[in-house]
Amino acid sequence: MPSINSMTAFARESESSELGVFTVELRTVNHRYLDCSFKMPDTVRPLETGLRERAAASLNRGKLDCFVRVQTGAETATDLTINSEQLDRLLAATASISERIDGAQALNPLQVLQFPGVCAAPQGTEEALQERVAALFEQALKTLVDNRRREGEKLAAMIQDRIARVGEEVTANRQRIPELLQQQRDKIIAKINDLNVEVDESRLEQELVFMAQKADVDEELDRLDAHVQEVQRVLKKGGPCGRRLDFLMQELNREANTLSSKSTASSTTQSAVELKVLIEQMREQIQNIE
Repeated sequence: MPSINSMTAFARESESSELGVFTVELRTVNHRYLDCSFKMPDTVRPLETGLRERAAASLNRGKLDCFVRVQTGAETATDLTINSEQLDRLLAATASISERIDGAQALNPLQVLQFPGVCAAPQGTEEALQERVAALFEQALKTLVDNRRREGEKLAAMIQDRIARVGEEVTANRQRIPELLQQQRDKIIAKINDLNVEVDESRLEQELVFMAQKADVDEELDRLDAHVQEVQRVLKKGGPCGRRLDFLMQELNREANTLSSKSTASSTTQSAVELKVLIEQMREQIQNIE
């Protein structure tokens, strides 16, 4: 059964070999859709398209930031070659700019080596670096997915607890309705008796029925019950469900507001407030669900 996944997680994998030290860090936060950002050295930049596809195959939503660091070892460093054509273009461009800017600082050799395309490892070495980074990315992605699943389980448990309490509030309100209506009826009749005036019994009964209809919240409670059951069904089904849960929170909140506006007793008002607190607690956590 598909699990509930959080969009917030972190994973870091590192490896040392004769080629150097490789580090891949993955961070995800909540987002409306899947948005991937990669920061990596030029030597492994050709991997980006493939890594994006791998991320899209494992993640449905979230802002993914991928940081790749490559510190080449001594063996790799001795095999570095200079792209003479790219170097000549760079030097010509900097010379042209220096003629137009007074006091321009000259490039030092390290800056020249860091310019894209000037310094490169032999083709075989670059392919080996890319293979290591791709394998490390797979490990980090698997760890990230596992972390998102574990965090999602915690979120789902929290929502299950809150939605169960919402259901309890709805049941309690439904049980109180007959008593509240009778109290309201008795209070109005008592006030009329205190005034010691004669009233048309049929007209009084009509007014009492009208007031009971205005205070009737059966439909709101029925809809709240239906939304509670749907939230529980969605959580049980699992998978990417953050958007649907967010929509259900809006519907729950709408019914809770209507329940509050129809309230004729402090107990119902307090219950409506409790419902809105529970719904808001769920809504905040649902923003992190995939």
